[in-house]
Amino acid sequence: MLIQKPSHMFDRDFEWGELSRFVGNPAERATLGIVSGRRRQGKTFLLDALTRQTGGFLFTATESTEADSLRQFGQALSAHLGEPTPFRFADWVEAITRLMQIAAEGPLPVVIDEFPYLAKASPALPSIIQRALDPTAQDTNSPIRLLLCGSAMSFMGGLLAGNAPLRGRAGLELLVPTLDFRLAREFWEISDLRTAALVNAVVGGTPAYRREFVADDAPTGSSDFEPWLTRTVLNPASPLFREARYLLTEETSGRDAAPYHAVLAAITDGNTRRSGIASYLGRKSTDLAHPLSVLVDAGLISHEVDAFRSNRSNYRITEPLLTFYHAVMRPAWGDLERPGRAGHVWPRMRHTFESKVVGPHFESMCRQWLRWHADDEILGEIRPASVASGTVADPDARTTHELDLVVHGRTEDGGRRLLAIGEAKWSEPLGVGHLERLRHIKRLLVAKCEPGADSARLLLCSGSDFSETLQQAQASESDIALVDLNHLYG
Repeated sequence: MLIQKPSHMFDRDFEWGELSRFVGNPAERATLGIVSGRRRQGKTFLLDALTRQTGGFLFTATESTEADSLRQFGQALSAHLGEPTPFRFADWVEAITRLMQIAAEGPLPVVIDEFPYLAKASPALPSIIQRALDPTAQDTNSPIRLLLCGSAMSFMGGLLAGNAPLRGRAGLELLVPTLDFRLAREFWEISDLRTAALVNAVVGGTPAYRREFVADDAPTGSSDFEPWLTRTVLNPASPLFREARYLLTEETSGRDAAPYHAVLAAITDGNTRRSGIASYLGRKSTDLAHPLSVLVDAGLISHEVDAFRSNRSNYRITEPLLTFYHAVMRPAWGDLERPGRAGHVWPRMRHTFESKVVGPHFESMCRQWLRWHADDEILGEIRPASVASGTVADPDARTTHELDLVVHGRTEDGGRRLLAIGEAKWSEPLGVGHLERLRHIKRLLVAKCEPGADSARLLLCSGSDFSETLQQAQASESDIALVDLNHLYG
């Protein structure tokens, strides 16, 4: 079945294709799919368009009691079927049994959006759906394509995990991600690359932040970026102003948000390792297991293993707006809450923004680009298998060297091979001193017999500029690659 994607829908070609394939499955039995993703990524928009195109049924749950949810569901289903009287289901067993029978004329998408709300009020609901999908129950089912959708990442991920009732029942598990920095620039329609990178460092790739939250207000150019900040994110009348606080509350299921804000503040301040976070908070490292796991499960931070030392890892915030809030807004919250103060606050926070927000975000952009977009001219014929940061010991100097970029590939025999090491600086012009540092680290890696180190390329990524001497070195030495915003945005 070919379902035409609406012309007004930006990107989401992969997601739409997978949903179309799932709905178009000709099987005569009912099938199950799971759709998840953080809030405001357009999941409901996507599924609403799907049901409109196909005549399917979409029910959006709300936080309520079991009895009220059943009442709402019965009213919505009867309206969809054109029944003159709303259904009055005694329980969810009866409701799901009736739902399974509504696709009398062939495969039909049936969406239950905000499914975690229903499951919270009715914990047995996943088991009821599981029983309705059992082979013994399929004789009375019609070919509905049941899609359970939700934003509570830890809950949705657990629906198909371990001994969960629905494990092994789903034919689709679709994650709707944020737009990457290249797509985000297209979505925001920003022509100036530096401005696009700055906006992405603040709001990331969440589609709703442009449409609903700032009403399509985008910077008109580099000179408009700071005025845009003061009239949107730093404006107490803007929905974006408190979004970081609400986002954390939503994603942590109403728990006390203070410990999670503290962890995010520590990471924002540059403490990316567990020991550093613990020291920043004045806590034992073992005390951080719960808040860190909750934030990872919610998709708000990532856990990345060091490229050279498997026993070391870094935690990084994946939602740029949280980094911006903790670096720029939280320290000046009292001032910012007063209307008209943003213009006074921003000048003293500008340097913090550059160092703690844009700098780390630019490094992340470079890692994404190297993993998914860099061509053979940059990395050679072996495609990257991983891109991470790394730590290299220097025994003679009794120190360690941090690398922003470490690219590994896989050889034909399955071995790991170093393809490149590099440095990424947003505002600091790169020169020969940075190149010599990379050369020294490369020699250390060769001495340690790191596979591929002798031929690894040296990457210097800049959001600012390269010295003339460095450009001359690149022209004469084939192992040097200079990467600027033109490369990143392709």
